[in-house]
Amino acid sequence: MLPVAMCAALAWGQAPKEQSPVPEQQVVKPAEAAAPAQPVTVPLQKMPPVPGQISTPTERTIAGLQARVLDFAQLSRYREDNDKLAPPAPGEKRVVFYGDSITDGWGRRTGKFFPGKPWINRGISGQTTQQMLIRFQQDVVHLKPTAVVILAGTNDVAGNTGPENLQMIQDNIASMVAIAKANGIRVVLASTLPAKKFLWNPDVQPAETIKTLNQWMEQYCAKEKLVFLNYYPALVDSEGGMKEELATDKTVHPNDAGYAIMEPLAAAAVEKALK
Repeated sequence: MLPVAMCAALAWGQAPKEQSPVPEQQVVKPAEAAAPAQPVTVPLQKMPPVPGQISTPTERTIAGLQARVLDFAQLSRYREDNDKLAPPAPGEKRVVFYGDSITDGWGRRTGKFFPGKPWINRGISGQTTQQMLIRFQQDVVHLKPTAVVILAGTNDVAGNTGPENLQMIQDNIASMVAIAKANGIRVVLASTLPAKKFLWNPDVQPAETIKTLNQWMEQYCAKEKLVFLNYYPALVDSEGGMKEELATDKTVHPNDAGYAIMEPLAAAAVEKALK
């Protein structure tokens, strides 16, 4: 990369001046870097609309994004755990379950997470497919799994990281699949769980959007020869939401009964992918 002074000179049509080498004592090395500056409060800025967007971000969402700007994808969440994780043993078929709070809470808050199996949970609550795509290399590829189970979409529809439309969600999912395939990782793509409202963004009406997204996923899996894990029919009520008796909050997050329904469906899909 050209030094700033040289770039400026070229831009104005001047001959660049000879650059003096930077003395060794002036080079800032990582260990000598100054401590991060104190956070600066930035006035909330309205986000421009996205054509065909499916939600409008709330002030709470925008404030949360500004607060997370230094680690947008939350790469720090699993970095230490990943470093401590040994490579798969010979013959071991490691599987990474990858997603948002529905994956994050599986076996940690409610439900049982496949006891006795070498399957790893790498869910992060609140995440959208944008964030999941950023951390896919660190939290999936570097763990050298045989397969990955991707469950996403709820927070995209809710607008957690700003305005999105269906094409943007589809592109992010397709990009994760492409990375997995390039690294020889088999993909199980799970349907987005049903929801008719979001308690954290009540202005969104998600039921039809989720239904449309799941229809695309099923067609995409058939085209790309992926295993489609369809949780939706077993959890949905007559209004397109999750059955209240299957969710801790009666809307989105499965309780023990909800995960008890999901567990055998997931196990069957993974076994199919591992054949």
